[in-house]
Parts: sequence; C-alpha cells; structure tokens
Amino acid sequence: MQATRTYLELTSPRDFRPAFGDFTAVTVAREPRPTPDLYRACYRTVGEAYHWRDRWDWSDAEIRRHLADPAISLHVARRDGHLHGWYELRRVADDDSVEIAYFGIVGEAIGRGFGKHLLSCAVRDAWALRPQRVWLHTCTLDHPHALPNYVARGFTTYKTETYEVT
Repeated sequence: MQATRTYLELTSPRDFRPAFGDFTAVTVAREPRPTPDLYRACYRTVGEAYHWRDRWDWSDAEIRRHLADPAISLHVARRDGHLHGWYELRRVADDDSVEIAYFGIVGEAIGRGFGKHLLSCAVRDAWALRPQRVWLHTCTLDHPHALPNYVARGFTTYKTETYEVT
C-alpha cells in the first residue's frame, strides 16, 4: 500500500491562526519528567489507529534516552486525570526550527473542536522557543481532519512524498 506524506510549515508567528476553545475541564501541560509508561500510553493510545509503528516496540531504555534529549519536550492533555491528547516538540538546531514531531487526541475527543485547540497549544509552545520556523508532517494514514486542521492554523505545504507502507 502507498501513502503520501505532506510536510507543512509556519515561517512566521504572524501566519499562525489559533483556534483556542473553551476546554476548561482539560489541562495541557509540559511533562517535566515523563516516564516510559506515560510516553508509551500517549504513543499507542493515539497512534494505534493511524499505523504509528516506528516507536511501538521501543524499550524503556530507548524511551528514556529519547526523552532525556534536551531538544525533546512532551506535552500532555488530561481530562479528569485521563489522557485526552498529547504532542511532542523537537528542537532542530541545524535549521533553528521546532518540529511538532507527534500530535494527536484520543478517539472520544475527535469531532469536538479539541484538535484545533490542542494544535493551537502546540504551535504556541513551539513559537515560544523562538525558532525561525515551526513544522510538522502528516500522511494519508492520519485522521482525515489532520491536514485541514493544519492548513486552517496557517501551515503551508513545502514538500510531499509517496512511500510504501508495510
């Protein structure tokens, strides 16, 4: 099976079109010391439906090593103490950018406007690191609302590629 990956970017904070909503029952916070169990729960809970497999079998040691990288930050959304969504930011020193490396919400949050809100939080937090640009990628295996949400927040496409999914 083939999939298409689309790379999108914001090159100025002025291009960002936030869509924060009224989600007072949800807290979104950076995790200062995320555990492998938390990371695995975020990755698998959100990613299973979208064929996220590259980190599926990471050991605790691999996850700890990844999260110890100062370029990585994990941000978790919780409602009533339960996972509601998450994003991972990755600072890329080579081109002074921040990648929204992973982003997603749990199934029961889909269709309620929370994706717009959480993406707005991710972009806000990425720009707070003062990069030259903020970027991310999505693919045709992701939720069909993903790409329209990114474009609605001001992201523009700078590259696409087709690849084989096994």
